Amino acid sequence: MAEAAGPNTDSPGEWAGRLGWTYDLIAPDDVVRGAALARLDAARAEAQEALARYNQAWVQASRTGTEPLFCEPEVVAARELYDAAGSRCLPEALWFAPYADDIRMSPQLPFALLFLEWEARNPQEWQEHAKAWGTKQALIRRLAVGGRSEIITEKLIDLVELVVQRAYRCKDREYVRVARAVDGDELRTRLNRARQSHSPWAQLHAGYVLWLLDHPELPNTRHVWRSWLEDT
Repeated sequence: MAEAAGPNTDSPGEWAGRLGWTYDLIAPDDVVRGAALARLDAARAEAQEALARYNQAWVQASRTGTEPLFCEPEVVAARELYDAAGSRCLPEALWFAPYADDIRMSPQLPFALLFLEWEARNPQEWQEHAKAWGTKQALIRRLAVGGRSEIITEKLIDLVELVVQRAYRCKDREYVRVARAVDGDELRTRLNRARQSHSPWAQLHAGYVLWLLDHPELPNTRHVWRSWLEDT
């Protein structure tokens, strides 16, 4: 399968050149954010059209009985066009890098963090324009590991703080993995502040995460959650 479009091998500068504009998705200014959303919609539509052409080329090649299909020139060309289009939008660009790669060393890392921050800060816009629950879950799990830089640790703490302050959304429970990976004084200070806030959601969620941090032997399951609620 061709990698000519480069998402698997491109440099951080090339990723930034294609996707730097996506930081406007978390801009506080509604006009700036709206322009970014419109650009994202157009880029994703182009990627979806390219994917449809790739699928069509695959089907046509399969009718010839030629093997392997992914080496057929028409299939290769269509795949390259899809890779190029997908590399210019989110979440598609995040799907190209091999899952086995260490995301901490990947040029996609800033945009993986951006994608999660966008969902945390503007969940409704994220859901309307780029909903991808499986991608959210996979990224959180890949980031919930040790050995990261102080800058990345700070960003992950920010994400946990944002998420505990809102009503539960799909796959939010995965952030417990992150909390356990970045456990320390800074995170606990923020969680305690959230637990003492006037927000019922923050009080509840921050209290639960703090309790799990104090009980690392416990799994983060629905049963454990319900048991904690009953004892709270």
